Amino acid sequence: MRWRLVIGAAMAAAGLALVYLTVCVGRFRFVQKLSGGKKGQRILLSAALTAAFVLLLSVFMSAVNVIVVLLHLLLFFLLFGLTVRIAERVRGKKFRLNWQGLLALGCCAVWLTAGYVLCHEVRQKDYVLETDKKLGTLRVALIADSHLGTTFDGEGFAEQLAVIAAQEPDLLVITGDFVDDSSTRADLVRACEALGETEFPYGVWYVYGNHDRGYGRGRGFTAGELEELLLQNGVHVLKDEAVLVDGRFYVAGRLDASFGQRLSAEELLAGLDADKYIIVLDHQPGDYENESRTAADLVLSGHTHGGQLIPINRAGEWLGVNDRTYGHERREGTDFIVTSGISDWELLFKTGTRSEYVIITVQGK
Repeated sequence: MRWRLVIGAAMAAAGLALVYLTVCVGRFRFVQKLSGGKKGQRILLSAALTAAFVLLLSVFMSAVNVIVVLLHLLLFFLLFGLTVRIAERVRGKKFRLNWQGLLALGCCAVWLTAGYVLCHEVRQKDYVLETDKKLGTLRVALIADSHLGTTFDGEGFAEQLAVIAAQEPDLLVITGDFVDDSSTRADLVRACEALGETEFPYGVWYVYGNHDRGYGRGRGFTAGELEELLLQNGVHVLKDEAVLVDGRFYVAGRLDASFGQRLSAEELLAGLDADKYIIVLDHQPGDYENESRTAADLVLSGHTHGGQLIPINRAGEWLGVNDRTYGHERREGTDFIVTSGISDWELLFKTGTRSEYVIITVQGK
């Protein structure tokens, strides 16, 4: 229901943006000249140009991304509309040029181009943690939210995996949303093969995200086939279970909160040797209070995409859905890390964050 409200609000805002942008387009001098100074013709020409722009965007991107572009244009036109009005009052006369339109279009183009680059170029994020437990040095590679098919396909995922493997981590953990409803079976098969072909000393560990099982939109594979392909390629699929690795540390994986019923953090870790380092994989960073009360040493999550877009990048925390949007936090002796994700669901832009994979070096005794 929450997401339906969000989508409905976004569509309504996009509709208002189209109306306002049509008015703003009519303020350009070339539109006024072409319309011969006639209001009716100017409105029709402005509407035609706005519609042509939207249709052009639709050729290159999905409806969701078209809405994102329109909403950004609306914000920039409103911002510079206010700025220009203030400037005109200060100087005591109007500008000859349509500075609102020129600045709005130029800044929006630069802003979204930067957002496209931040979304598509994956960078490495490093953390160094310490523990009093007898662990030695452990290097953990973390990825989440690959959403195969959004910014890279199965072969692209294999290329990203090779870059990660070159950092020589001891294990790779995947904290959900490996795929979504737009992912193809071919991309899934290639990505799983890449996971099976890439060597990590302590293997690859995976937990489900809210998109992995699908939302019934007829993709080319089932949740069961996803799990089967992961297992066939040597990936450890954790569903409310914990495994002791090399006698040194545990990897515990929680079912995603979207499953409805799952073990509590306390139940999941009950009976584990608390003298050993415990890593918990939990797709959504929304249970910090309970997880910090357990023996967990490190909790790894994704899901938030680092907040995705300014100015809504902290919305999850404001609404109380997420305990943290991005980065590292320590509570009651437990380290929590949320990654912005290696890709995105559907959206082609990130502002205020960037796509990443994470390398965590844990220094123990």
